[in-house]
Amino acid sequence: MERVKFTSEFIFRASPNIVYQFLTDPACLTRWFCDEVDINDSTYTFVWSGSPEAAELIEDSEADMVRFAWEDADDEDEYLEFNITKSPVTGETIVYVTDFADDDEVEDQKALWETQLTRMRAEMGG
Repeated sequence: MERVKFTSEFIFRASPNIVYQFLTDPACLTRWFCDEVDINDSTYTFVWSGSPEAAELIEDSEADMVRFAWEDADDEDEYLEFNITKSPVTGETIVYVTDFADDDEVEDQKALWETQLTRMRAEMGG
C-alpha cells in the first residue's frame, strides 16, 4: 500500500495565537483531539480510548506552524503538520493540515480531520 501526503484547509474566526494554543496546550488538545495528553520535553503522548501514541514536536513556530513526527511511523519522512496563516483579505485564520495515509484511506483521513477541526472550531467559539 502506497502512503500519500495530503493537505486539507480549515477556516477559523479565532486569532492565530488562539489556534496555536489549541494545537499545543494539553488543556486545549483534550477538548478536541485526544482523551489525554502528556508532554515531556518535546514528546507529546496522546491517548485515545486508553491507547497511547507518542509524537515528537519537531518544528514549532509560535502562531505559524506545528509539526509532529509519530514515533511509531513506518516512514521517518512522514509527519503531521498544522500550518497557520491569516487571510489578508478576510482576516480569517486558515489552518492547513498536512498528514499521510494509505492511498485507499485518504478520503477517510480527510473526513476525520474535518470532524476533528470542526470540533476544535466549536470548542474555541469559532
